[in-house]
Amino acid sequence: MGTKKRKKNQAGKGSIAFIVVILLVVMSFQIVRLYQKDKEYIARENDLKIQYEEEKGRKEQLSDYEDYIGSREYVEDTAKSKLGMVYDNQIIFREK
Repeated sequence: MGTKKRKKNQAGKGSIAFIVVILLVVMSFQIVRLYQKDKEYIARENDLKIQYEEEKGRKEQLSDYEDYIGSREYVEDTAKSKLGMVYDNQIIFREK
């Protein structure tokens, strides 16, 4: 009876070892996959940071342009260039 018990015990240990090895392999693949995804997310985060900085600069430009549009200078430039209007005491010379 002692040898049967040992064989069952060895078979149980062998099957447990096999299951542990399979779990380690599966976990290794999962770790590698997560590491790759992490790299992708870091790259995307960097791209988004760059895009954010560009949009902040664009926001400043638009704010400056908005201030210019509300100014008297813009109204005068538009009146001169598009409507051909001038002040009464101004003389415009045009090239032929």
